Amino acid sequence: MSNLEKQKFDLVTKDLRKWQGREEWFFNRDHTDTYELWYEGRYKRAEVWQKKVIGQLITKDARVKTLLEFGCGTTRFTRWWKEIGIEASGGDISPFMLGQGVHLFNGDLVLADSHHMPFKDHTFDALAFITTFEYYKDPVKVIREAARVGKYGIVFGMMNRNSPKVARRRIQEMFGKNPFYVTATFYTPKKLIALIQEALQGREYTIEWTATGLPKWFPVQQWNQPYGDFFGLHVRLNDVQ
Repeated sequence: MSNLEKQKFDLVTKDLRKWQGREEWFFNRDHTDTYELWYEGRYKRAEVWQKKVIGQLITKDARVKTLLEFGCGTTRFTRWWKEIGIEASGGDISPFMLGQGVHLFNGDLVLADSHHMPFKDHTFDALAFITTFEYYKDPVKVIREAARVGKYGIVFGMMNRNSPKVARRRIQEMFGKNPFYVTATFYTPKKLIALIQEALQGREYTIEWTATGLPKWFPVQQWNQPYGDFFGLHVRLNDVQ
């Protein structure tokens, strides 16, 4: 390999490690190759409740038959939508995550940026963001793109800022122990709703949300209070037929 070719190769591989001008864990093979193992171990119980609250929200809109999940990663949730009667496709910015997903998901996947979705208006009935919206630098733009591509609405699965686990994660980051949330912005339902209101000015919509991710010993595992490690939020667009 000539010096010029090596310089070009180094430039490309260096760029693959970054998105939005910063390094992200989902461009690191050490993390993406083991991502699925999270859900098979200590996060299995959390996954069950996350899917439960998301499913309850989105299935209330009988119009939703097709869905695009952006930030689909290894397709952990993308593979699940069919269990609640929705035909799903996936999109992600990370070729390493999609490299795992393509072997696990028997459906359409696209490598793309959520800020510039490569789809025509109303291509899908709905858009979904499951624990990925936290990483977008221009969330208002992403919501507008989602409302453009998803005809009837958007469903969010979010890591909740109102959780003691947020403090634990930040402390871990200080000691270099947890690289997964360094660039994440944690939202509360109230904060996310404020962004939605800014992004969807002039649109007619309704919002419903519910929280989970509560301690195992807690009397309930799902409630309509803004506390818990995870909340699901559904934006139903009411100004389309």
